[in-house]
Amino acid sequence: MTDQADALRSLMQFRQFHNGEQEPLQTRVVTVTSGKGGVGKSNFSLNFALSLQKLGKRVLVFDADIGMANIDVLMGTSAPYNLVHLLRREKAIREIVHEGPLGLHFIAGGSGFNDLLNLSDRELDYFGEQISKLHGHYDLILFDTGAGLSKETVRFITAAQETVVVTTPEPTSITDAYALIKMVRSMNHDVDFKLVVNRAADHREGRQTADKISLVAKQFLSLDLPLLGIIPDDAHVPKAVKRQVPFTIAYPGGSASKAVEEIARAFISTPSAKKSGGIRGFFERMFRQR
Repeated sequence: MTDQADALRSLMQFRQFHNGEQEPLQTRVVTVTSGKGGVGKSNFSLNFALSLQKLGKRVLVFDADIGMANIDVLMGTSAPYNLVHLLRREKAIREIVHEGPLGLHFIAGGSGFNDLLNLSDRELDYFGEQISKLHGHYDLILFDTGAGLSKETVRFITAAQETVVVTTPEPTSITDAYALIKMVRSMNHDVDFKLVVNRAADHREGRQTADKISLVAKQFLSLDLPLLGIIPDDAHVPKAVKRQVPFTIAYPGGSASKAVEEIARAFISTPSAKKSGGIRGFFERMFRQR
């Protein structure tokens, strides 16, 4: 399917969503996180979502990186309305869903997610009513969380069906990624983790990085940590960031783009070990942690 056909199909889906015409889907809820900032987590989230979209999946990206939301910047797309407008009852849920490249749907969060964690019961009821309207409209809803061990990030991770942890071969990135996983496990949460190694010099370095984390997780946490994929260090990526165009669109033949597309295919072919109850189940679990 050509990019033009992809875009046309996605535009039709966007209109159908706003008109409430789409057929119900079994929605898979995923968080993407990292132990530290600067590892390319948000860039991965965006291009991963676009690659899934190219494979025919309906995808919605929630920018849940509190205080550092930048998905719209990476796309070069403005978001006039965000989660704050929904929480203030100024806009309905469909009005804060925006369309990015290739028809990718996204919701800008920013400080809205911080507000979300402090809602009254009455406000939660309204939010739950609105958010339930997303259920069944997407194959996958992806939350790009903040980096590190904040309580907000941990709540997103433990509420999601599965979590992709992004790391790099740098020792501090490896250590922080393991610390994040260890903290979640210490809270007795059964989370389906998957690992992505970004900015690897070559496949060997990426594999060695994954093995370091996986072996320690197996030995000390009794946790199997499968490797979802390795993304090579690619000079096209920073060029795309400067252009504010996702690298899978700006440089589709680049090594990073090909790697992310392989990761998307691997993800689709590996069903989650957990049932989440979709977006409703995600927020029910999230608010039980209040």
